Amino acid sequence: MKNNNYWIVLVFLFPFIIEASERMSGTSGDILAINNYEPLSVNELILKHDQSEYLIIGLPYVSQTSIKKIGVKNIEIKYKDFGESRITIADVSKVNLNAKDRKRANAEAVLIRNAVKTYNTTLSPSFNFINPVEGVISSRYGKKRFINEQPRSPHLALDIAANLGVEIVAPLKGKTILIGNFFYTGNTIIIDHGFGLISSYSHLDSINTKEGQMVQQGDMIGTVGETGRVTGPHLHWTVYLNQEKINPENLLKDNFLLTLF
Repeated sequence: MKNNNYWIVLVFLFPFIIEASERMSGTSGDILAINNYEPLSVNELILKHDQSEYLIIGLPYVSQTSIKKIGVKNIEIKYKDFGESRITIADVSKVNLNAKDRKRANAEAVLIRNAVKTYNTTLSPSFNFINPVEGVISSRYGKKRFINEQPRSPHLALDIAANLGVEIVAPLKGKTILIGNFFYTGNTIIIDHGFGLISSYSHLDSINTKEGQMVQQGDMIGTVGETGRVTGPHLHWTVYLNQEKINPENLLKDNFLLTLF
């Protein structure tokens, strides 16, 4: 009788055992390498390591621990408290927008969203990023933001403070796909590194690339500025993977690729 009960319990639990074995976890903005994945499309970012292939995905920011299904995998995205950032903008017209500025900002947001949907399959990206600018980190990824004491969306980028005019370089080979002078981000460059890996550079003083131009790692693409909505000169560096804003600091860690596997 005991044996029968054992098998009944095992059969009942079997689906949950399978689900647990297929579950991976990470925190907001992390990058995961998924082995034994189910193909999602022909445009996936795949890296080979030790004769195995891995699907590389970026995890979204979450305000509470959540489960996201990727193919047959259940990805647990753990909430992390990244702290908060409080800034004061003297020009209140850039905080509480009038109808004209809001219309402009919304139209520019559509341009940027469309750009980061790009899936160039002629470029084969690596994750051997270099630092785009020499400076001091002034605001990290994931911080809750308060502007003039008003709560705003979290800061899903890396701010690096530097003197006006300091050179910014491409941290990885890519193609410039969008340039603009936008309401919030000022002079901005977006670079496509291939297969959904895209980076953005905002608040620039000058731009040294053109749309459609290929840039090599280390090429000077612009200079640090304070255009758009800012409190001082800095680079606002955003990195997207599968349209999710990931934590750029992860890309600058020593031997980052090895930590994926």
